[in-house]
Amino acid sequence: MDTLFPLEPVFPPGFLYLPDFLSVEEEARLLQTISKIELKTFNFHGYEARRNVASFGAGWSFSKQAVSIGPDIPPDFDKLLQKIAEQLKVSKDAFGQLLVTEYPPGSVINWHRDAPPYDFIVGISLNADCIFRLRPHDKRKQGRKSIISFNVSRGSMYVMKGISRSDWEHSTAPVKQTRYSITLRTLR
Repeated sequence: MDTLFPLEPVFPPGFLYLPDFLSVEEEARLLQTISKIELKTFNFHGYEARRNVASFGAGWSFSKQAVSIGPDIPPDFDKLLQKIAEQLKVSKDAFGQLLVTEYPPGSVINWHRDAPPYDFIVGISLNADCIFRLRPHDKRKQGRKSIISFNVSRGSMYVMKGISRSDWEHSTAPVKQTRYSITLRTLR
């Protein structure tokens, strides 16, 4: 066995990772678009999380435990939506929500599964890498050896659908520098 190179992680069924999804120019355009958007502190059940967000389309209201319709997805994201739709062989209109998130240095995402009304989740990582983690949702199957950790590079895309969406949780380790993500969700 060759130990000079680390093994590629074995992802759960339905998880896809594309490390070089965006070109440097596409990433720069998206960061320019994001710089024009007003981001607000993310509130989760009365707690101010250490990240800033802007939600478009069918967002999830944690206080009402229901989908709430927000502003339309800005046309500046059309090229990204089209590129993702072509990669995944779906209509760009399938995406019901677009969430922009800014993660300052030291911020994390705790273990969770996305809200129930969403079908599959697409994440685009911008400006910095992060350590992404997956683990089974079933507590009986959890343990240190059940966690899959890997680097999500800037300009990459990941997709969670099927079993990776329903039976697995995800989180991120603290980021070392400001990171942005664009999360797209389809509705069931």
